[in-house]
Amino acid sequence: MNRMIRIAGATTLALTLAWSATFAQGADINGEIKKIDEGAGKITLKHGPAKSLGMDEPMTMVYRVKDPALLKQVKVGDKVKFEAQEGGGGYTVTAIQKTK
Repeated sequence: MNRMIRIAGATTLALTLAWSATFAQGADINGEIKKIDEGAGKITLKHGPAKSLGMDEPMTMVYRVKDPALLKQVKVGDKVKFEAQEGGGGYTVTAIQKTK
């Protein structure tokens, strides 16, 4: 009986980790920086579908940034992967990273 409980627990853990990894991968959005407004703490991104935000079509949007220091890591024209969340009447970039 204890062995069955351990196996069930290990299986549940493995499925949870697999689901978490899949979700994290889906949170990255590919895009290109079109404009940076450091004074307003905003960035304009042209991006592909953003499934994590419920956006099925490519578009160009203005996003707030969670941390203004994120804007110092990138420049207009950079290709990036970013994460964003919806809330407070808009969308906010929570992480951004240059790609090649």
